[in-house]
Amino acid sequence: MPRSLPGAATWKSPHLGVFAVGGERIRRLVQSEEEVTKVSRESVITQEGLEKLKEEIEHLSTTKRREVAERIKEAREFGDIAENAEYDDAKNEQALLEQRIALLEERLRRATVINDKDVDTTEVGVGTTVHVKDQKSGDSQKFQIVGSAEADPTLQKLSNESPIGKALMGKKRGNVVSVDVPRGPKRKLKITKIEAA
Repeated sequence: MPRSLPGAATWKSPHLGVFAVGGERIRRLVQSEEEVTKVSRESVITQEGLEKLKEEIEHLSTTKRREVAERIKEAREFGDIAENAEYDDAKNEQALLEQRIALLEERLRRATVINDKDVDTTEVGVGTTVHVKDQKSGDSQKFQIVGSAEADPTLQKLSNESPIGKALMGKKRGNVVSVDVPRGPKRKLKITKIEAA
């Protein structure tokens, strides 16, 4: 159950949880134990992912913060801020931005970087690229196994915590794994090659 700040107005975002606003202070209130676990556990990240994370934090902390501050300043010039929708919108954007920055900084603090040189290619792990062949269709696919923070299925980057990633983790070349899929029967994938990403 979310906590509230004394004298603070609250609103709920479907993606980010419950927020409370008190004057200039904006705070994110954790909505579930699952969110605490997700942020507090150590995250595994590749060197490439670490660089992208740092770049995003830098962009949000500098350029984006300035843009939002400028929007707030412009909205204040429209007059009475008590009934100013533009001001409210800009303040809400500021709250979401600060939340995103805090989440990324926490992820950065807890990140364990996988060094490309230390990746063991005898078994599937974070930082490896694994080639698999679907035993039913005969289709071959290649996936890079990454930490959950870097996952992007459109780029064939699968989280070590995803159903396919979990099934492949720790397996060796020639192993066949069964993967539960949302629709249809389990997929059987044979590992044909493991290489460093």
